[in-house]
Amino acid sequence: MNKLDMKSRTLILKCLCEGMSIRATSRLADVSKNTVNKLLIDAGKACADYHYNIVRNVKASVIQCDEIWSFTYAKQKNVKTAKAAPEDAGDTWTWTAIDSESKLIVSYMVGGRDSEYAAAFMEDLQSRLANRVQLTTDGHKAYLEAVEGAFGGDVDYAMLVKHYGSPDGAGKSHERKYSPAECTGAKKVKISGEPEKTLVSTSHVERQNLTMRMHMRRFTRLTNAFSKKVENHIHAVALHFMFYNFVRIHQTLKVTPAMEAGIADSLWTLEDIVGLIYADAPAPKSRGPYKKKINSN
Repeated sequence: MNKLDMKSRTLILKCLCEGMSIRATSRLADVSKNTVNKLLIDAGKACADYHYNIVRNVKASVIQCDEIWSFTYAKQKNVKTAKAAPEDAGDTWTWTAIDSESKLIVSYMVGGRDSEYAAAFMEDLQSRLANRVQLTTDGHKAYLEAVEGAFGGDVDYAMLVKHYGSPDGAGKSHERKYSPAECTGAKKVKISGEPEKTLVSTSHVERQNLTMRMHMRRFTRLTNAFSKKVENHIHAVALHFMFYNFVRIHQTLKVTPAMEAGIADSLWTLEDIVGLIYADAPAPKSRGPYKKKINSN
């Protein structure tokens, strides 16, 4: 890894951020898969640390939250029969919270979909906000107690409960396997505070789900590019959100979400992310004083 120059590291990260697989990236960059994985791990750790420290005191008015499904090692139904399945094999959920105005991903978390993760996610989100916000989630019941525990009464919170059915005419055909369920109706439910009904929506965070699936190969459905280790899945998510928040210019805003939110004052490049890795790298260890060998006659 120490032999990789800035240009090679930047190329590898660019491939990963644009949705290429580990194998495709290794072929294009002419490096081994282990080299790509090592750089992903280093970049993921550096990006997670930077997000944790910098994305704070965010001034937002409307926050939307959602969870997106993926799996690690094997699908949940196949974990019992999988050989040498790790403890974290199976369903892997990524929780996201987006500021509807700046499109900034304020908080994210990778793990399960139970109440414990919901509580931790909401506590992290609350700690990053500078003011009272209007919050919208889907109808996942774990949010109810989690939002109450993190925000108390200091939030205008509503749920958008959607009802789904099979795609028209799909029945039990192959189309049902590849087509998303059709939304047959939605109900806006006030939970706490005074949420403005017209702002109760999850459209922005659901659009972010598509961005994640397009820019992270391991989120693509029906492929063999799924994560084999949950740790690497977490690193990939951290790298993606750093790229999305700070590097990728939003098509509508014409600036990055971090610039729109006032978190960054200039456009980042992938070289800047590589710079985070260098800054995070431990200093080389001293080999001790050099002693010249003296030959005695």
